[in-house]
Amino acid sequence: MTLPSRQDLLDAKTRIKNIVHKTPILTSTTFNEMVDAQVFFKCENFQRMGAYKMRGASHALSKLTPDQLSRGVVTHSSGNFAQAIALAAKIMGVKAKIVMPVNAPAVKVEAVKGYGADIVFSGPLPSDREQAVEEVISTSGMTFIHPSNDLQVILGNSTCAQELIEEVSGLDIIIAPVGGGGLLAGTALAAHWFSTHTAVWAAEPQNVDDAYRSLLSGKIETNDRTDTIADGLRTNLGDINFPIIKDLVGKVLVVSEEEIIAAMWWIWERMKIIIEPSSAVAVAAVIRYQEEMKGKRVGIIISGGNADVKALAK
Repeated sequence: MTLPSRQDLLDAKTRIKNIVHKTPILTSTTFNEMVDAQVFFKCENFQRMGAYKMRGASHALSKLTPDQLSRGVVTHSSGNFAQAIALAAKIMGVKAKIVMPVNAPAVKVEAVKGYGADIVFSGPLPSDREQAVEEVISTSGMTFIHPSNDLQVILGNSTCAQELIEEVSGLDIIIAPVGGGGLLAGTALAAHWFSTHTAVWAAEPQNVDDAYRSLLSGKIETNDRTDTIADGLRTNLGDINFPIIKDLVGKVLVVSEEEIIAAMWWIWERMKIIIEPSSAVAVAAVIRYQEEMKGKRVGIIISGGNADVKALAK
């Protein structure tokens, strides 16, 4: 496939710079000593609506025609992209309808409602969401924006790693969590164009390891189960982002549910910031595979902080 150009990535950054926050990069001496590496946390939990998804959603909406904007937009999401589309649509004065699975975290459902979008609930599987979206499109004429398998979303997502690379020189590795693949593809493109010596690796829950299997087989694999605490990573790769991932991502590191929870609590307790389980997957990967990180400069994309704190505390 032909990769998006360096200029495409720079244009995306310019297009959304007045909509999204430039998020902070934090470090922890204790964490560095624990894994024997220099680790830089790109904190998208401080992004508008609490996750990197605001970047892709804002960019995708900004590229729609006036006619498409007048008819409104629809997406499906377990929460973060739902919130991102809802907020971006509110800012731009566009109608938005969100298909959310019945097992979406309550905190994310409430946030979507708070941004003024309409919610349609579906079954828990990706196929359930897709069917519900088709019904919305057929009755409303709304434009569908895919949470991860959309080039304009991927380009918007690339701005996160662009900022990390600009601020932290000499990164050996950047690790991003992978679910649908939109963040991972954007991160890989940013490293490809702006930091050629930096490897991009993915982190994924062992219970939904479709990206790990996809890189091994060379084709998109799917999951028969969705039982991971990392609710944002239950979706599968797509035909737009997978070719980018296949070409530019070195490996996928898998971690257990216990490791995800332990990493999340470590960040909460020691760094005093709230991250959601999907973000903790990347942290858990650095801890589990620390031999591969030893002596390296490692960037971690903390993808979001929209944790259902009451539910997780139980």
